[in-house]
Amino acid sequence: MPLVPLGTIPERNAARLGPDRWAVRHGDAVATWGELADRSRRRANALATMGVAEGDRVVLALPNGNAFYEWTFALWQLGATPTVVSPRLPAPELRAIVDLAQPRVVIADDPALQAALGALPMAFGRDHGDARPLPPRVAPSWKAMTSGGSTGRPKLIVDALPAAFPDDLRTSRLPADGVLLNPGPLYHNFPFAMTHSALLHGNAVVGMVRFDAAELLRLVAAHRVQWLNLVPTMMQRIARLPAAVRAAHDLSSLETVWHTAAPIAPALKRFWIDWLGGGRIWEMYGGTEGICTTQLDGTEWLTHPGSVGRPVGGELSIRDPDGAELPPGETGEVFLRRTGAWAAGGPSYRYVGAESRRLADGWESLGDHGWLDADGYLYIADRRTDLILTGGRNVYPAEVEGVLLAHPAVAEAIVIGLPDDDLGARVHAIVRLEPGAGARESDLRDFVRAHLVGYKVPCAIEFTAATLRDEAGKARRSALRAERLP
Repeated sequence: MPLVPLGTIPERNAARLGPDRWAVRHGDAVATWGELADRSRRRANALATMGVAEGDRVVLALPNGNAFYEWTFALWQLGATPTVVSPRLPAPELRAIVDLAQPRVVIADDPALQAALGALPMAFGRDHGDARPLPPRVAPSWKAMTSGGSTGRPKLIVDALPAAFPDDLRTSRLPADGVLLNPGPLYHNFPFAMTHSALLHGNAVVGMVRFDAAELLRLVAAHRVQWLNLVPTMMQRIARLPAAVRAAHDLSSLETVWHTAAPIAPALKRFWIDWLGGGRIWEMYGGTEGICTTQLDGTEWLTHPGSVGRPVGGELSIRDPDGAELPPGETGEVFLRRTGAWAAGGPSYRYVGAESRRLADGWESLGDHGWLDADGYLYIADRRTDLILTGGRNVYPAEVEGVLLAHPAVAEAIVIGLPDDDLGARVHAIVRLEPGAGARESDLRDFVRAHLVGYKVPCAIEFTAATLRDEAGKARRSALRAERLP
């Protein structure tokens, strides 16, 4: 099947769909396919004067917005690889990533980052005088995402796929020439990968600069959105809107709602299935590494509650600490392996700044624990590094967090293990309450005790006003734990 160089997507769709048809929008800012093509060419030509060439990396520390896409398509036109980071990173953290990535240039929106790292501003090149097309080039890697990992040390996850995709390959139930809504931060892998894949297939992307539950529903109705990606934190905020607010918006256009990135509380999952129907609610487990994923829809989930699905593009194996395979029903470390055509090209990624946990026979681990049922459905317990061993018994934080989040007063919950002279570790919960909620520690402990065995009940519940997860639903448990150690 023919491959489409990613840098040619704006020009290609401007010719096929018309230059005046809109391609991306964030709030009142709208860019047509013609404008996206013109601005990405100008930025590419401006970067060429800075020496950016095929095979280079360029760090993008940019917020969600139309300019983000102008930059990614500009880089691909030059054969360069976008290395995407949060625009809110402090300068020392970004500097550590820059030291790893060795980019040709850094582009940042924050003036402090520009000053600290000599980064180019986000507006650079937008009005460059040369808008001529460049000769087609293909970056050897279409993206390089960043991760702090469980240790907090930065690493790059460099994708093995070059920046040219098959013309007729559509994954994840993406429509063609339709409308997609992305409320998540583009520096995270799933929003980045899926919005650009959507644009390849002529879809328009409605982006959100920041997530707002009621505004998301308005945008779905206003733009007849067909495809949507969420994280459980977003789903909870939408579910807790007044029923009248949810009912005021027509969501009949939605065909697929994906959720990823973090465990979901069973009660919240059932709410969404009851609200929109099991055939529209899809869950995916996997990693930026792209080894393989597991997927299932809401109808399957009802027959395998708690599961994250069966493998797509590969296979799974659950192993004990010695590497022996465990039978269904037993919890161990989750290993993944690509199979068939998916494996033909070799590894799907490489790390810079870390070593893969890869066995000699091709099995790899992302550090998660879980188990398989008799039908081959995977259930995630937690990350290996987050497991709490208390009194010789395993406590998986996600399980306790799921119960806490089912309490109507709880907006966010993170569970960590803290040292204990007697038990080895004690279960400690950090909770942010919904505005105006008056739950006490004893109320929440009693609530958990009604759902879980006693040793899983937090020994202490700490209340905070701080947000515990980022825009993509991710939490740094290691950092939260370090802050509470003596």
